[in-house]
Amino acid sequence: MTVSRINSNLRSAAMAGAAIFTAIAVPAAADVKSGVDAWSQGDFNRAVNEWQMPAQNGDPDALFNLAQAYRLGRGVAADVSRARELYAEAAQKGHVKAADNYGLLLFQQGEQKSAMPLIRAAADRGDPRAQYIVGLSHFNGDYADKDWPRAYALLTLAQSAGLPQASTALAQMDEYIPKEQRQQAQLLAREIEAEAGKRRAAELASVDLGKRPAAPAPSAITPVPAPVAATPRPVRPVPVAAPPRSATNRSGNWKVQLGAFGVRANADKLWRKLAGTSALSGTSKILVPAGRVTRLQAKGFASRAEAQAACTALQRQGQACMVAKP
Repeated sequence: MTVSRINSNLRSAAMAGAAIFTAIAVPAAADVKSGVDAWSQGDFNRAVNEWQMPAQNGDPDALFNLAQAYRLGRGVAADVSRARELYAEAAQKGHVKAADNYGLLLFQQGEQKSAMPLIRAAADRGDPRAQYIVGLSHFNGDYADKDWPRAYALLTLAQSAGLPQASTALAQMDEYIPKEQRQQAQLLAREIEAEAGKRRAAELASVDLGKRPAAPAPSAITPVPAPVAATPRPVRPVPVAAPPRSATNRSGNWKVQLGAFGVRANADKLWRKLAGTSALSGTSKILVPAGRVTRLQAKGFASRAEAQAACTALQRQGQACMVAKP
């Protein structure tokens, strides 16, 4: 499928890539260090207990580690809302990795505008998850100026760091970004990587000087793992329930976008494949010209929640989609 606008679900991609990061060995409070040791041994309950008191006393490392535990559901019941609170508190105390994860979680939960300043800062420090999002923003012109060389450069760095969905995005970009711009992106990627290295070095130097606001996260816990999205495109968070089957035509104005195609016949082909699914029952096909591509949308949903529920059901079947406003 050819696209000039990459569409899909960044909800889980925002928190993907746990295996990319390793611990940073810097001094920590005794209780925090004991908790890290317990976590490394698989004793999550003891780790959480060790972190409770220093977290209550405002220790940013303990706050960050507890946030990870709540996000993962290890040693405590999984609670994303509590994880978000702890990330935010640690970030306010200058914990950079907490700020990175907080921004990614905001994005994952549909608060893209609030998240983007944090995500850009994380991308500048070389976080591949953030580079992935910022790169797509530059490619699509969402939350950032359209800049295809920079988009390709950032996705190249994210791919090099091992983020699997970056490869899918790059393959799609190859069909639309001219060769000259892709070559330019390779040089730009090296420049971005070098600048990110300087930023990280400056942060480590700040740690040595005791300047917590510039310090990276000193935790032995890797960032939160999550399922990897197949292809990228930000959407709002999705409800659990699938939409009910409707035997009649729907008359709402909310839409679900199913893709963007350089060849209109491919849009028609996908519609024939999906029109009979319960998620799209009663909806009508909409083809929206957009430059060199045609966007395929299903119209008829009465609310954003109903459209998002349909998108959730489609994603469970492996079909990328996003909600489109009336």
